[in-house]
Amino acid sequence: MNTILGLLIIAIGSIGQSSSYVPIKKVKDWSWECFWLVQGIFAWLLFPYLGALLAVPEGHSLFGIIGSAGAPAVYKTIGFGMLWGVGGLTFGLSMRYLGVAMGQSIALGTCSAFGTLIPAIIAGENLFEGKGLILLIAVSIAIAGIAVIGYAGALKSENMSEEEKRKAVKDFALKKGLLIALLAGVMSACFNLGLESGVKEHMETMNIPELYVGLPATLLVTIGGFLVNAVYCIFENFRNKTGGQYFSVSGSVFINNLLFCALAGVLWYSQFFGKSVGESFFDKGSVMLAFSWSILMSLNVLFSNVWGIILKEWKGAGKKSVTFLVTGLLVLILSIIFTGISQQ
Repeated sequence: MNTILGLLIIAIGSIGQSSSYVPIKKVKDWSWECFWLVQGIFAWLLFPYLGALLAVPEGHSLFGIIGSAGAPAVYKTIGFGMLWGVGGLTFGLSMRYLGVAMGQSIALGTCSAFGTLIPAIIAGENLFEGKGLILLIAVSIAIAGIAVIGYAGALKSENMSEEEKRKAVKDFALKKGLLIALLAGVMSACFNLGLESGVKEHMETMNIPELYVGLPATLLVTIGGFLVNAVYCIFENFRNKTGGQYFSVSGSVFINNLLFCALAGVLWYSQFFGKSVGESFFDKGSVMLAFSWSILMSLNVLFSNVWGIILKEWKGAGKKSVTFLVTGLLVLILSIIFTGISQQ
């Protein structure tokens, strides 16, 4: 029962993340770099900070308990966050060139594999027997599902005219998008590596509710990510002369943009808030706990493709493409079911 509840909480957070790119369409008269920086303030600073405050024991301060983990662990976590920031930056670009469905599928699939298996290997897990083998099989099933979805995307590209591609995704570019999505996936896996860099482990030794024990480390990772993204966006502001857009819009448009950026930010952050809370319901040392990162990524792919269908990104793609898309989504669900059954 606890496992099901944990999965449900992670799924709710995943629905939020998969919906976080939809508010982009409501932002007016701002370039991509303007939107990305402002939503990043909400997604990577404000809401992670508010979430981390839940983990502060009475009589302590947030940065006091974080500092008690030691400078090496703190800097290492932020460092992984900066590497993840590169992934987050290119992740946004993959949405731009491939659309919500295909871009998230490829990036999150790569992220799922690296983010799940590398921590297991670092922890000394043998991937060819026992718990490690189950984890490897589960990740392989998830990757297979994502590969099928990627193939569906390739079929979609073949079946659609250039005009249809541009209509579904304004800046559609398959080759450029694929390369960016793969880079985004590899670098985004550093988020989970950051969570396992020692700060979270230290929090587990303190008088912190188990539901919130991962949130201070999440804040440090997102701070690192924000630094990278902020530098790039400000550079783009200067290069494209778009810095004046922040305040050149009318008051009503500015408020509109601010609200939709805040909405995008809280929806994005909900995935990691949900992961931290949800995995507290999994047994310590279990395959389900080790697989939680891949579960989150798989659900993100699942729900992002639901949004892709709603946004008509697959319109005109052909029956064969949609069949492979549905098959891939079912395989993703199978990877989670397999992991659950293996716990029995």
